[in-house]
Amino acid sequence: MQPSTSGALSILNERLLYIDTPVGPLEIKGDDQFVSGVNFREQMGISDPSPPQVLLDCARQLEEYFAGKRLGFELPISQSGTEFQQTVWSQLCVIPYAITISYQQLANRIGNPKSIRAVGTTNGRNQIAIIVPCHRVIGSNGSLTGYAGGLWRKKWLLEHEHKVKHGSLTLF
Repeated sequence: MQPSTSGALSILNERLLYIDTPVGPLEIKGDDQFVSGVNFREQMGISDPSPPQVLLDCARQLEEYFAGKRLGFELPISQSGTEFQQTVWSQLCVIPYAITISYQQLANRIGNPKSIRAVGTTNGRNQIAIIVPCHRVIGSNGSLTGYAGGLWRKKWLLEHEHKVKHGSLTLF
């Protein structure tokens, strides 16, 4: 099941939950209904003393992902964006676990092959890392290009997924 992308998040009710992961601290943002952000941080922040259940579910699912026990996410998500951005983010959610596609392939999938730069920019504006798997988009020549969390994290995530799915295969 793919994440739901409906609804609009209220910033006034936004809560934070931090978890430690193999790629460093993650900040999970959301309200009582939706996860609105999963972002890499350099240090742990202060979590809300009583985070909503949806954030706890997100933390659990991310921990399962890092443990190699989860290949997909079942969470209600919401991030603000234009219709074009929402289309790109929706397409990111259907890239299978441990599979990569190019920015050009992503532009083709949304029916706009000339939008490759806009697709790249939108990919970089994704606020829900890992769950909306922008790390699975690479350069047409197979190179790792651009990642808001840093290329080392993108490499780690891709290698982790391949190792879980295919054994000890190392890609990069």
